[in-house]
Amino acid sequence: ARKLRIKTLSYPEALGELTKKYFTIAIAGTHGKSTTTAMLGLLLIKAGLDPTVIVGTKVKEFGDSNYRIGKSKYLVIEACEYEESFLNYSPDIAVITNIEPDHLDYFKNFNNVKKAFAKFVKKLKKDGVLITEGEYKKTKDREKLKKILKVPGEHNISNALAALAVARALEVSDKISFKALSEYRGSWRRFEERELKIANRKLKIISDYAHHPTEVKATLKAAREKYPKKKIWCIFQPHQYHRTHCLFNDFVKVLKVALIDKIIITDIYDVAGREEKRVKEKVSSEKMVRAIKRKKVIFLPKNELLNYLNNNFSQIDVLIIMGAGDIYKLCEEITLFTYEN
Repeated sequence: ARKLRIKTLSYPEALGELTKKYFTIAIAGTHGKSTTTAMLGLLLIKAGLDPTVIVGTKVKEFGDSNYRIGKSKYLVIEACEYEESFLNYSPDIAVITNIEPDHLDYFKNFNNVKKAFAKFVKKLKKDGVLITEGEYKKTKDREKLKKILKVPGEHNISNALAALAVARALEVSDKISFKALSEYRGSWRRFEERELKIANRKLKIISDYAHHPTEVKATLKAAREKYPKKKIWCIFQPHQYHRTHCLFNDFVKVLKVALIDKIIITDIYDVAGREEKRVKEKVSSEKMVRAIKRKKVIFLPKNELLNYLNNNFSQIDVLIIMGAGDIYKLCEEITLFTYEN
């Protein structure tokens, strides 16, 4: 394309061009971007605003696609902070769900993360609206959302509050908003549940994308709240050596106290092009297990997981398969295994 002198744009650059032409609502933050974007997109569809929606995961209501094309002026997008991609966007409404240390392979330190979000706020169009977690968490709608949401966990109540805040800024009635939020069924690998029958027992599998300590904590807490008396196991695949190294102590703190019956930590997912040899030599899943010092937390190589589970299915009611790498494929392997046996 370059040889032919055809104009080329990166994904964030191309999306940035769209934001100039539409009334754009950009959802940013360390956690909750995808779910909040999906919730808001579905809410605005219900309100008859017919938005175009681009989200960072597959949404069931979009036919397991990550986007839907609308015919109105409204564009709802997930705005990722990695490599400061979101600075390409020009939103009319910007939502910041939260800010925590992450993507430190790029940002190097938390202060740089905060600086990037400050720059993002300055990208708002003239008379643009900023909605932050500190504002929407003050509302009294938490208990009502807790009763109506199908997706569990305090973090999802927070995501719904963010979507509700945007809806109110657009003067969508609460009646429509609450109905839409009550019908939200979840996105791909965001506490995605399925049920299998193994040896006359029902096994609930939860596939979840959590890969930051805060997300891991939220997912495990939500699982225990939803299944208070069940035997819950979790298989966790840390994502990226650099993230695991930088947030090592936070991962240890979370997994040391998690109310889960057994946690299996498998090999760290190697992200091509983003790993440094010196960092890879400093951190490992085995080192994390040793630091946690808990009998219920063990290490298993990825290629041994299915066989280990096969010998222990009788001890599991709920199995959480967690991480942002390729660990989700284990769900399909277990499904295939149950069909074959």
